[in-house]
Amino acid sequence: MPAVAAGEEIAMLCDWVVKENQHYSASEVLATIETDKAVVDFTAEADGVLLRVLVPPGTEAHVGAPIALIARAGETVGDIDALLASFALTGAQATTLPAPEGATADTPEAPTVSAPVAPIAGLGEGPGPLPREQDARIFVSPIARRLAHDAGIAIESLTGTGPNGRIIRRDVELAIASRQVDSPQMQPESLPPVEPVARRPVTGSPLAVAPATPDRNQAGSPGAGEFTETPHSRVRRAIAQRLSESKQTIPHFYLRGCAQVDGLVALRAQLNESSPRISVNDFVIKAAACAHQLVPDMNVVWTEDCVRKMSSVDIGAAVATPSGLVTPVLRSVEHMPIGVVAATTRDFAERARVGRLHQQELEGGSSTVTNLGMYGTEEFAAIINPPQSSILAVGAVHKEPVVTKKGNVRPRSVIRVTLSVDHRPIDGVTAARWMRVFLEILEQPIRLLV
Repeated sequence: MPAVAAGEEIAMLCDWVVKENQHYSASEVLATIETDKAVVDFTAEADGVLLRVLVPPGTEAHVGAPIALIARAGETVGDIDALLASFALTGAQATTLPAPEGATADTPEAPTVSAPVAPIAGLGEGPGPLPREQDARIFVSPIARRLAHDAGIAIESLTGTGPNGRIIRRDVELAIASRQVDSPQMQPESLPPVEPVARRPVTGSPLAVAPATPDRNQAGSPGAGEFTETPHSRVRRAIAQRLSESKQTIPHFYLRGCAQVDGLVALRAQLNESSPRISVNDFVIKAAACAHQLVPDMNVVWTEDCVRKMSSVDIGAAVATPSGLVTPVLRSVEHMPIGVVAATTRDFAERARVGRLHQQELEGGSSTVTNLGMYGTEEFAAIINPPQSSILAVGAVHKEPVVTKKGNVRPRSVIRVTLSVDHRPIDGVTAARWMRVFLEILEQPIRLLV
């Protein structure tokens, strides 16, 4: 299993593009691998043939663990099973994650082997399975074990439908669903009776008597404590961990601003007559990059040893997907024409929704733009995406009465933004200067076309 993302110890083998006994060429995609943030193509380094899949689709494995047996182009292997046995790898053993160092009783169990696992040519060295007792052997994937533990389901009570009877995620989810269906609902008579409470008439009220406290036994009312559970996905766990870390370790402060964008709206309409669609958010991303150029002290990130000032302006664009929020990063936005910004964000959004972003597209950047304006939200604040130092929350363009310089009240198109800032590398004055420049650029959008 390759290390496709920094700090990742476990990844999921989504699918094998090349099948067993199929020849492949260098740089051809062998498999797709899912990390906490993206789906990554695993490509071949040289021509060869896939002899045996050791980790089936939908299975997690430790980085460095063997996932397949391959041969060089033209190489002949007689007895594949014997070869695997010489490496102490069998089908059932290969599909179970090896136990990491310091494993406890709650850690996914390792397969039984008679000898340490030797590295397989072309796969690299990795942690090998550890020996354990032969009796009462239960094969279970790590994610299935975690889901069962969280749901309070004994592994021994499950029937595995994976390879060699292995318990996989689907088996646990079916058990959870079955338990919810089979569990008896709380009966109305089991609740203590509630006496109606008479209310005094309110003087001057159009109602003579206020309604009594609702009867819990009323037909059709939901039973107390009813709920459904959705197991956490890898993406949702990653989002929860990163944002919790952000609020706990990053001292946020917030600046709010408002810009009149009648000129921007008119410019956008004119450009969209002859070019692919450009959104207001594309203008915001470009304006944020220009502001970073003019206030370079905002284009920084905090590290343990120093404040790192970036040489180019890389801006993240938050994209909502069915599995959660991802933030692909546009590189060198200060040099991108507005049409290229629009095309890049559109490509990111399309690939993000089908899980086809590359890992390197999700890393880096000093700031992110997140926009809820398309949902009618006028103003909100966002949590910084570490290790970035700021995030700009953008609301909807809407009409408001505005007092002109001559004292007249006129309807104007306005947009409200909130900048969340990491106070460790950035002072309030620096962020205020950036906000002033950013709002001026939005109100003079012709500067975004230069």
